[in-house]
Amino acid sequence: MLRIHFTDSDLVRTRMASAPDPLWEIALSLHRLQAAAGRWAYDSWFRDASKRLFEQNLGRVVRELLLPIFAKGTYYPDFLNPFESQGGLIAGTTAIVGTSPERIREEVRRFAAQAAAPTWAPRLVEHRMREEVADGLRRYYEAAVAPYHDYSRTCLDAERAALGQAMLHGGPAGLLANLGPHMRWEPPVLHVNYPAEDRDLRLNGRGLLLVPSYFCWGAPVAQGDPALPQVLVYSPHRETLDSPGLYSSTAPLGALLGRTRALILRATAGGATTGELALAAGVSAPAASQHTKALRSTGLISSQRRGAHVVHIITPLGAALLRGPNQTE
Repeated sequence: MLRIHFTDSDLVRTRMASAPDPLWEIALSLHRLQAAAGRWAYDSWFRDASKRLFEQNLGRVVRELLLPIFAKGTYYPDFLNPFESQGGLIAGTTAIVGTSPERIREEVRRFAAQAAAPTWAPRLVEHRMREEVADGLRRYYEAAVAPYHDYSRTCLDAERAALGQAMLHGGPAGLLANLGPHMRWEPPVLHVNYPAEDRDLRLNGRGLLLVPSYFCWGAPVAQGDPALPQVLVYSPHRETLDSPGLYSSTAPLGALLGRTRALILRATAGGATTGELALAAGVSAPAASQHTKALRSTGLISSQRRGAHVVHIITPLGAALLRGPNQTE
């Protein structure tokens, strides 16, 4: 469990990212390549990304360079996710290359103590090695992450719309109280489901940057060094299909849209194909297609063709409807 302690100054300085963070999207997409959990939710991305990485001869770069240092475990070096990446991929990779050898040496030491760090990790103190990593990150981003930027952006915009309503009604505390099932707000502490370790983090007036990530699945992610500008990366994918009350035809959303259409709207929170929506709602693909047409015509979802599939994802208006007034008051 991660317990984040807020002062009044921290509440005022807590804000949400205005755009997807490219380096966090890279890191967490690499985690998706390594993990079976949530694979179904990223099935089309996994297939598309694997194909592009193969076509662009990036298999070795991913396998031998990136996956070993972005290991899905308790810790990997913080300098690989610099705060500067809020300014874009070039700003972020430039910050990585410019990291001091002293800091890298300390973080690699911690990495080796907590995870199976690659034998070449100490070479990251070398400027040339960091340039190689930065180049690999940029190439991987263009092949595997950039094609899904619109999805990432739509997820973030939907979350900003929903949490904007929460903040409008309840201020910063209202925002923190509506961050999803992996976080619990008990003023002045945000309790975060954080399997990596059990610790307390005191912001001491710095505030917190909230970064929704399309590729984050399950528990949120935070940096290991408490002295750094603090970022909390979390999944904007909301309730799963077995959430309490979801199947009830008397639920407010079901009463408004109908049970099947409500199920389909919820299933678009993380992006889904027509076939996946049909499976989620227990209807035929043609029936699911008709429901998506109705939801799209009312501005609740958007649809984009990706290869042989059409992927549907919730809009900010749909997210606001999904959350409902009881979530923001």
